[in-house]
Formats: sequence, structure tokens, C-alpha cells
Amino acid sequence: MMAIKESRPSDGSRPGRVATIARKTKETEIRVRIDLDGSGQYRISTGIAFFDHMLESFARHGLFDLELEAKGDLQVDLHHTIEDVGISLGQAFREALGSAV
Repeated sequence: MMAIKESRPSDGSRPGRVATIARKTKETEIRVRIDLDGSGQYRISTGIAFFDHMLESFARHGLFDLELEAKGDLQVDLHHTIEDVGISLGQAFREALGSAV
């Protein structure tokens, strides 16, 4: 598992609240990039259509940009993919918020 804190000037006066998380387990491989100061843009692929829809709605209505790619053992069960996406999203939010948490 690897967390990379990114920063970019959003308005020239403060760093952007952006994070990239990569998580790999025996069952899944997840990559998340989040920009909390985005506009609701998203690119999401988990292999679970309804889950993709819910994550897209979350980003769109939350007005943050989200790139998320998940590959998992869907032939066994959806549980591992959904669980590891949740863990990765939580880590991304925590990283992007930095010392504000």
C-alpha cells in the first residue's frame, strides 16, 4: 500500500487538497486520486456497475474530482472490491485533508 500526497496551487495562495492512493492485496488492486477542490468530475471503473454509479454520484454531488480504478476477484464475491475501495477512499480523504483532520 502506498499513499502519495500531491500538492498543487489551486488559487496561488494555498496548496490543493489532492491525494493519490494505491492499494494492492491478494484479492484486489485499487488506485484512487482525489481532488477535494475539484468540480465533480470523475472517471470510475470497479467492474460493479451499481457501485460505479454510486461513486459517480458521490463525486458529482460532493463537488470533488475522483479517479478510481479497481480490479478485484469479482468471480468470487464483490465484497473484497467494495471493502478495499472504501478503505482506499478513506485513506485518500485523510491524505488530501492533511493536518485539517
